Parts: sequence; structure tokens; C-alpha cells
Amino acid sequence: MSKPAVVLVHGFWGDAAHWGKVIVELDRRGYGSLHAVENPLTSLADDTRRTQQMIKQIDGPVLLVGHSYGGAVITEAGDLPNVVGLVYIAAFAPDAGEGLGAITEQMPPAAVANIAPDSDGYVWVAQDKFHESFCQELPADEALVMAVTQKAPLGSTFGDTVTDPAWKRKPTWYQVSTEDRMIHPDNERRMAQRMNPRKTIELASSHASLASQPTAVCDLIDEASSSFA
Repeated sequence: MSKPAVVLVHGFWGDAAHWGKVIVELDRRGYGSLHAVENPLTSLADDTRRTQQMIKQIDGPVLLVGHSYGGAVITEAGDLPNVVGLVYIAAFAPDAGEGLGAITEQMPPAAVANIAPDSDGYVWVAQDKFHESFCQELPADEALVMAVTQKAPLGSTFGDTVTDPAWKRKPTWYQVSTEDRMIHPDNERRMAQRMNPRKTIELASSHASLASQPTAVCDLIDEASSSFA
């Protein structure tokens, strides 16, 4: 059988292009059906709707891969019948009734002080703190582009809660970033453990493991994909 389609779901402070290195590597490995959602980051409901729209356009099985807040999106969106599995990359995996804000407050990450809302209610990572907060191991030029082009979410999205977590019914895989300053690594471990994933890996990486260690991230996606091929 052929590999399932892969749908990549970005998180806060970035867009679909954050998956650039992963996309190139997956293409090299023979993935013929690759898709990257461009979410509006206006609410969990809006982002779930957009992600499900893309999934419904795909014939055959779909493997959802979520980074950061994208994990909450695939948790909410992943109950469609053609979704066969969920891969979490340094991602939120809320339970029913949980939101990102509440999860973050339990174990505040190292960079929490570098995040603030503007007068319109959008939440930003301070540009001069983006490198050290989000992607400390990336080259400075790459971090600068990420900082300037960051896609800010509406602050209200932090309070949006998951209704029916797909990870309770679908097979899961999880990648923990041990040097993450945006989500506390122990929070990642806690969320992974309660999902009882088929596999958890830990990478010595910042929050931006998809950019700093795309080969290892693709290895996990490959392992998940091979379960359905």
C-alpha cells in the first residue's frame, strides 16, 4: 500500500512555511501527498474548521502532524474517519475541557515573560527575544526572519477548549523538545504520557524542532506512516 497523505498543521507565531525543511525531507522520502494547512489563528473552532476542510479534500487515509498549538488543532480535528493517526511535534495535546492557557499556567515555560498582547488583542513574541525564546539553536538570520514574519494568534484562542480529543481513539506519536522555552518540557512529557502514544522520542531541541532537527522529526513521521502503509 502507498503511504498515507500527510497534513502538517502549524502553531502560533508561524505559518505553514515553518514546515519547509520537513516538507523537503518528506518529499525526498517518497511522500507523494503532502499538505500544509494555513490556519487563521483566530480561534480553535476556526482553525479546526480550516484543517478539516483540507482533510475532506483528500481521498484515502490521512496522517495529521501538529506542531505547538497545531497539536490542539489536530486533537480537535482528528475525529474524521479518514484520519488514521496523530503525530505531535513539541505540541499541545489538551484533554476535554482544557485550553492552552490553563495547561501553560500549570508549568510556565522559560520564555513566558517574552510574550505579550498588542492593543488589538493579538499576542506576540517580542522580536528581540524571539531567537532565544522560540528557536535558540537556529542561525541568527533564520531566527530573524521567523521573528519578523511571525503570525500572531488572537489572545482569546488561549482560552478555547477541546471538546472531544481525537487522541483518545486514534494512534499517536509524540516528540518532546527537551530545551523548549515555549512549552515546558515536563508539560510535553505529561501530555504525551497520558495519551499512551505508540512512541515518544526526546530531542535536544528548542521549540522549533521542525526547523532545527527535520530529519529526526521526519523519522518519527515515517515510523507513524509505516504503521498504515
